[in-house]
Amino acid sequence: MKKEMLVAENTYWVGYVDDRKVPFHRLILEKGTTYNSYLLKTEKPTVIDTVDISFGRDFVETVKNHIDPEDIKYIVINHVEPDHSGGLPALASKAKDAIIVTTELGAEELKEMYKLHDREFLIIKDGDRLDIGGKTLRFFETPYLHTEETMITYCEEDKVLYPCDIFSSHVATKELFNDLAAEDIKEDFDVYYKLIMHPHRPYVQDMITRIRKLDIEMIAPSHGYILRENVDKFIDTYDEMSKPSKEDKEALIVYSTMTNNTKKIANYILEGLEDKGIPAKVIKADKNTNIDEIKEAILKADAIFFGSSTRYADMVGSIEDVLKELKNMDLSSKLGVAFGSYGWSGEAVEVINDYLNESNINVVDRSLIIKSTGMDDVQFPIRIKFNPDEQGKEMLYKSVHTVGDLLVG
Repeated sequence: MKKEMLVAENTYWVGYVDDRKVPFHRLILEKGTTYNSYLLKTEKPTVIDTVDISFGRDFVETVKNHIDPEDIKYIVINHVEPDHSGGLPALASKAKDAIIVTTELGAEELKEMYKLHDREFLIIKDGDRLDIGGKTLRFFETPYLHTEETMITYCEEDKVLYPCDIFSSHVATKELFNDLAAEDIKEDFDVYYKLIMHPHRPYVQDMITRIRKLDIEMIAPSHGYILRENVDKFIDTYDEMSKPSKEDKEALIVYSTMTNNTKKIANYILEGLEDKGIPAKVIKADKNTNIDEIKEAILKADAIFFGSSTRYADMVGSIEDVLKELKNMDLSSKLGVAFGSYGWSGEAVEVINDYLNESNINVVDRSLIIKSTGMDDVQFPIRIKFNPDEQGKEMLYKSVHTVGDLLVG
């Protein structure tokens, strides 16, 4: 790599090319990867993102080729994962007066990860601007792309977007720019999207809507090629791949209730699904229920919510008769969710979840959500004491919307 790789006016690439077979997210990156970091040599010199924690010393030496680290005024961290922020401790130890710029949650995590409690942080809010002397940086919070604290940075004068993991590709490249690539990068670009970003596609859509308002001539991500040719094509690709596909998707809500609290929750679930454009059917399982009709409805649905109130640590109505049938059905292509209302204990919801786990349905629980999306602020199974208050409704809708997002993916 040349010592001076110019990205924009007075902006230099100071990253690291990792051409090993790299372990990453339970995968092996056969083509390696590139950790892209950028130095903006303005009146207030600024570094945007760093490199993997394994290459902190190499990173600092690269930065020294351009500037005395003590002159650095700001270090922008878009994302705290160690392949982005890992070079921060080494750089911060040399850039002793540099202010670390990140989101509120990002600051909390960086302080704990790297023992930076005594460092000065600049906490950004969505849309904030920062004058770095000759250039203006604008920040946008982009939670869950692909973790909660993530943000992106836009340089207004250069018209360069620094979007962290977004628009990345895992390739160890010394050509650096997509127009210099020896081969078509589309496959690597698409694979990266599908592996890292697709589970978060609703947030991708929100991000796309916001950056469409910016004048972007270059996208400088944290991995792989910098996009300076056909930039709009890559934005359009993300837009198309992240659009929900609701065709032929249906949900079913089956419940038993004692005082109608679980019925109310079932109706809130219905509203949440309708918000996502997913048609749903609601069936009450009581003594008059035809089990065969419910089984037929289950086989037609793509996601099924099973709910019950709790009475004496057990379920009510005929919901258990339905649940006993599940192990004899092929539900491998479907999502299953347990829900219910309770007064003081709430065992029924957990018993429902046990039945779901005994079948081959894909149980939507905390483990599945974290593995699929990285989100840890949604509740599964859905347990609500009596009736949900306004905050409870908001959490309930968020959980239901999350199921909807999994369904249309």
